[in-house]
Amino acid sequence: MPMCQPSSRRGGGDVKFDTGGGGQVLDLETAVKDGILGGGDAVCALGAGGGVMEKLDLKKIIEELESIEVPSVFICPISLEPMQDPVTLCTGQTYERPNIVKWLSLGHFTCPTTMQELWDDSITPNTTLYQLIYSWFSQKYLAMKKRSEDVQGRVLEMLETLKKAKGQARVQALKELRRVVGAHDSAKKTVTDSGGIAVVSSLLGPFTTHAVGSEVISILVNLRLDSDSRTNLIQPAKISLLVDILSEGTIETKINCVRLIQTLIEESETASEIVSSLGLLVGILRLVKDKRYPNGILVGLNFLKAICSYESVRNSLVSIGAVPQLVELLPNLNPACLELALFVLEVLSELPGGRLALKDCPNTIPNLVKLLMRVSERCTQLALSILWVVCKLAPEECASLAVEAGLAAKLLLVIQSGYSPELKQRSAELLKLCSLNYTATIFISKCKLTRTIQ
Repeated sequence: MPMCQPSSRRGGGDVKFDTGGGGQVLDLETAVKDGILGGGDAVCALGAGGGVMEKLDLKKIIEELESIEVPSVFICPISLEPMQDPVTLCTGQTYERPNIVKWLSLGHFTCPTTMQELWDDSITPNTTLYQLIYSWFSQKYLAMKKRSEDVQGRVLEMLETLKKAKGQARVQALKELRRVVGAHDSAKKTVTDSGGIAVVSSLLGPFTTHAVGSEVISILVNLRLDSDSRTNLIQPAKISLLVDILSEGTIETKINCVRLIQTLIEESETASEIVSSLGLLVGILRLVKDKRYPNGILVGLNFLKAICSYESVRNSLVSIGAVPQLVELLPNLNPACLELALFVLEVLSELPGGRLALKDCPNTIPNLVKLLMRVSERCTQLALSILWVVCKLAPEECASLAVEAGLAAKLLLVIQSGYSPELKQRSAELLKLCSLNYTATIFISKCKLTRTIQ
């Protein structure tokens, strides 16, 4: 609920109301007479046949309309929340009853807004303001309910159209459904409750065009899928279509594909088989390498992090050349993406092929050395872990390259930093490994240290 400043009130209980948009400031009586706030009579919900149902509960209405902008005249100056039981002091100021009662019970004998001393501590129900508050919120609530019912009806109509439409008519119906689902939570619920997920999912198959597939994916990724829906969507033919669209769709469609696949493989017994698809992994790497779309890079790296726990995925990633591709990306990644990329590289470094790929990539050591002490402790930890693996693999070759790239000086900085003891210990071990091929004098000069530090 937006925080509103209490409006000014005249002595004697008159309440001023600002109509907004540069309109006049009116008192309550004028506002009611002119119909700006609605009549003072209680508003009741209408039944399907036009009959009057029970009176609406103001508290529940206010809770449901939490995000709506409320006129400041309805706001309690103490809590800055809409009043449900407004009462007026002798000074003419109006407050929510529990709030002003608590104020008085604490021994205050002044008006909270004006700080005037109270010559009468009695409180008077402000029935006119209550009726206006009730009328205003009720009208807003009923209008919201009507819009919601209109949305539900439109969704059901579009689902029926999808069962019959073909070609371009089907694409247009899907586009409209995507827009409605993206804009209204009630539309999502209607699709789910009416079996719409099965209707939309049935449009995915081996002969589905990319135009239809892209719209279906954009709808499904916004819905809460139950286990039956996931089981239906994880069929080989449907997954194959998702992989094809991932390779050729727009950036928005590619991102939606990745998110949908990630949702489908959660708690799936066939997840390892699905994510080991070379076509899928190649498509993810293409997404990650596209520097034009940082949001796509983040989604792709998040997906790689989630699936690289599978051994088959790790082996496939190494075989398709993921290691050098990720290494080349490091200098241009933002902190969030950088940590994800380093995590994946560290996992791949556990494989013999991954270690060899890291060693053979000419930019592995320079790029990792530059990251030490530059982004975060976590990134430094991951970079050190990878450097340790590479230097251990070929000490004479890699340790020398690391020292020439400035690793020794960076390690000394890590050791003197406020990082964790484990990280400092790893730095000391790597520093010792790097020094084995040098005399003390030469190694000190390679560290590029000042005379004082020496």
